[in-house]
Amino acid sequence: MNRFASGLSRHPLPAVAAGEVAGELLDALGDDDPDLLCCFASPHHLGAFDDIVASVREVLDPGTLLAQSASSIIGGPREVEDEPALAAFAARLPESTVKPVGLQLTSGSRGLAIAGWPEDAPAAGARGETLLLFADPFSFPADSFLGALAEEGVAPELSVVGGLASAGRTRGGNRLALDDEIRHEGAVGAFVSGAEVRTVVSQGCRPVGEPLVVTAAEGNVIVELGSRPALARLRETAEASSERDRELLRRGLHLGIVVDEQRDEFERGDFLVRNVVGVDAAKGSLAIGDIVEVGRTVQFHVRDAVAADEDLREMVANVDRAGGALLFTCNGRGRNLFHVPDHDAGTVDRLLGPLPLAGCFCAGEIGPVGGRNFLHGFTASLAVFPS
Repeated sequence: MNRFASGLSRHPLPAVAAGEVAGELLDALGDDDPDLLCCFASPHHLGAFDDIVASVREVLDPGTLLAQSASSIIGGPREVEDEPALAAFAARLPESTVKPVGLQLTSGSRGLAIAGWPEDAPAAGARGETLLLFADPFSFPADSFLGALAEEGVAPELSVVGGLASAGRTRGGNRLALDDEIRHEGAVGAFVSGAEVRTVVSQGCRPVGEPLVVTAAEGNVIVELGSRPALARLRETAEASSERDRELLRRGLHLGIVVDEQRDEFERGDFLVRNVVGVDAAKGSLAIGDIVEVGRTVQFHVRDAVAADEDLREMVANVDRAGGALLFTCNGRGRNLFHVPDHDAGTVDRLLGPLPLAGCFCAGEIGPVGGRNFLHGFTASLAVFPS
C-alpha cells in the first residue's frame, strides 16, 4: 500500500467532512496506521473542531496527530478559499521517528519563556531533523522562538517548517490539536527524524539592481548602502530598471538580506526578503521589517504574480523523489495575488506529482533560508517527504 495519502472534503457538515477525509486516507493507506497525521480545518468547522479531531483520530489511529484551523485549505491540487473545507495528510514512516511536542509562552521571575521544549529534543549540531510546527500568531512568538533556536545554540541544524493559524482574528479564535489535546494558544509540532524531509521556501520575489553592502544602520533603519544614502541607492536602482520594475518598486518595495555571506554570488534562495516599511526623505534612510547590521549584503526585490510564479517553479524544480508534501502558503497569495484558483497547490502537484498534498493558508509561514529558520510573509513553504 501507499506510504502517503491526502484527503479533501468540501462538505459543510463537519461529521460528513471528517468521514469523507478519513475514508480517502483509509482507501490509500489500507490497514496500516499512519505514523503522522496532519489535519487542516476552515473556520466553518471551528465549532466542531474537537469532534473532527476525535473522529479522524479514532478511525486512523495515528502515532502523532497535528491539526490547525486556517482561513483557506489545501488538498491535493486544490485550494479552497473562504469556503467550508477539511483536509488531511497522512504518512507512514517505518524507518523514522516522530515525536510530538507542545509549546507555550509562560511568564516567571525571569520574564517570558517558552515552555514545553523536550529534554530529548535534537541537541546542538544534530542533522537530519525536521520540526513541523503549527502556531497561534496571537499567543506564540514564532519569530523570537526561531531566532533563539539558532542564536542560543539550542538546535542550530534543525529545519523548522510550518505556519501560523489563520482562522481567527483575535486571541483565542484559532484551534490547534496535538493528539487528543485541543489548544487555543501556543504551538504544536512534531520532530521527524530519519525521513530526509526536504524543505522548500519560495518567497515570491526576484532581485533588481545589484547587491549592496550596508555601511550605516540603526536597528531596522538602513542609513547608508555602499557609503551613500540608502534612498539615493534606491533611486539609482529605479533609474536603471525597466518601466515595469519601476512600477513594481513603487507599488511594493522589498529588501533581500543575504543569509550566507560566504558565497561569491547571490541568487534566489540566498536572500531573506523583508518589506520596506518606511522612508525618511530628509535623512535618506529606509526602514525595513527586520534588524540589519552594518556589513550585511542586501539587494532590492520586487514581487508580483509573475515573479511569485517563477520563484515557486524554480524552487520546486530542484526537488526530486517526492512521495508526499505539506504546503503552507500565505493568505495574501491565492486568488488575491494570482487571480486564478489553485496556483501554489496546482504548481506543486504538476511539478512533483500527482502526489498526496495537504496544507493551508497561513498568517505567517515558517521555513529555512540559507540554513537558518525564519518566519516569512507572502511565502509558500513546503515540506516534501521522499518517496
